[in-house]
Amino acid sequence: MAYENILVDVKGPVGIIALNRPDALNALNTGLMNDLSNALDQFEADDDIGAVVITGSERAFAAGADIKEMLPKSYADVYAEDFITRNWERVTTFRKPVLAAVAGYALGGGCELAMMCDTLIAADNAKFGQPEIQLGIIPGAGGTQRLTRFVGKAKAMEMCLTGRMMDAEEAERSGLA
Repeated sequence: MAYENILVDVKGPVGIIALNRPDALNALNTGLMNDLSNALDQFEADDDIGAVVITGSERAFAAGADIKEMLPKSYADVYAEDFITRNWERVTTFRKPVLAAVAGYALGGGCELAMMCDTLIAADNAKFGQPEIQLGIIPGAGGTQRLTRFVGKAKAMEMCLTGRMMDAEEAERSGLA
């Protein structure tokens, strides 16, 4: 199957999905999330695949939801279309282990996508954050709940309410990676 927003490869029993919107720092849009969901469906049906790795580029795992795609939508439109969540839960329902290999930025929806995976590995240059507060909103794809489970309430509240980023070293110390 051909994909527009991801690169798919197989290395032995491991399926590899690389988010591939480099001009947008792998911002998560409808097309990318549809591609990701379809690739996961393909890997789930393949008995030779035992696990999947989701990765991005050296510069960004995913810099969040594609704000340009969201801007013209009203809150009612976003809610009615399940804009953010329609395909997001596909990662959590996948029946094989999913590993997030994070380098660069994993912000907003990108951080949420990484936290949906069963295991999260952070490169030295990884930066995690929930910067939605800078747009006057809160994380919309389970970020507040998942981040709290990983790093505790106080640190999650600080990150969500200030937009502060966490580097790979702090992510490891805090239990995120």
